[in-house]
Amino acid sequence: MEMFIGYNGPGEEKGMRKNSMSLLIHRTVYLFVVFLLLSSVVCGQQPYRILISNDDGIDHPGTKALLPKLRPLGEITVAAPSKNASGVGHGSTFPGPIPVEAWERDGVKWFSIEALPATCVRLALTSLLSEKPDLVVAGINKGANVGVITFSSGTVACAREAAYRGIPAVAVNMQSAKDMDYDMAADFVGALVKELKEKGLPPGTYLNMNIPALPKDRIKGVLITKQDLRPADEWYEKRVGPDGKTGYWSIYKVVEGGDPKSDAWALSQGYVSITPLSIDQTQLSEIKSLENWKIINPKKGAQ
Repeated sequence: MEMFIGYNGPGEEKGMRKNSMSLLIHRTVYLFVVFLLLSSVVCGQQPYRILISNDDGIDHPGTKALLPKLRPLGEITVAAPSKNASGVGHGSTFPGPIPVEAWERDGVKWFSIEALPATCVRLALTSLLSEKPDLVVAGINKGANVGVITFSSGTVACAREAAYRGIPAVAVNMQSAKDMDYDMAADFVGALVKELKEKGLPPGTYLNMNIPALPKDRIKGVLITKQDLRPADEWYEKRVGPDGKTGYWSIYKVVEGGDPKSDAWALSQGYVSITPLSIDQTQLSEIKSLENWKIINPKKGAQ
C-alpha cells in the first residue's frame, strides 16, 4: 500500500511552485541590490589620481615639494622632462622615438621623459597611464608666469594640454628669489587642490596660479584675477660671446602693476593670484562683425 504524506493534490503542488517562484524572484532582487551596493562601494574607493609635471625637469625641488602636500589627497604620478625645458611654450617633440625612464618610489610613479613639457603630459595621458588622472598639476615653476607670457611658458602648456582633453588642471608658479621657499608655496597648492577635488572645473578650463616669494605671514591673501594683456617686458642685448661671435641675449622682466584686477598687479602687491584660463580663444564678439566682410558676403559688400 503506497502512502503519500503531506500531499493534498494538484492544488497544493501549484501553490508550492508559486511560492518557489516568488522566493526565486526575491532572491534575485536581493542579489541584484547587493551587487549594486558593492559596485558603489568599489567605485567610491577609486583613488583620486593626480598627475604632476613641470618644465624645470624631473628633479626640480618645486615638484618634489608638492609630494607631501598632495599625497594625502590622492594617488600621485610624476611625468616630466628629463632636463630643464623652460620657456618652450606649447612646443611638441615629434616624431620620435621619445626615451622614457620609469621607476616607483614611496608609492609615487615617476616617468623621466626626453621631451618638451606639453609632450610629456600628452604622452602620459595617452600612452603611459593605465587610468586617466582626475587632475593635472604643473610646477612649482621657478619664476612667475603672469600676463601674455603664459603663451611662452612650458609650465602653463602642461596645464593647457590637460585642459585640451577635458581634465582639470592648474599651473603653479612662484616668483624668482634668492631663496625659493617651495614648501610654503606648496601649502597654497594643497589648499587649492582640496577645493578642486571637491568642486572641479568646467571642461576646457585651467588655472594659472602665481605665488609671491614672500614669507607666508607677509602674503596678503588670494585673489581671483584676469590676465594682464600688456606685452612682456623683454628685449635683446647685443653682446660678444666667449667664442668671439656677436649675438643677442634675451633680457626679460616680469611685468608689474597695471590693472588692479590683473594677475600682474596682484602678484606685485603680495597676493597669490589665481587666473582661470580657457582653451577656447575664439573672440565671440567679433563673429557677427566679420560675417559682414566682403570676403564672406561679397554681394552684401558690393551694395
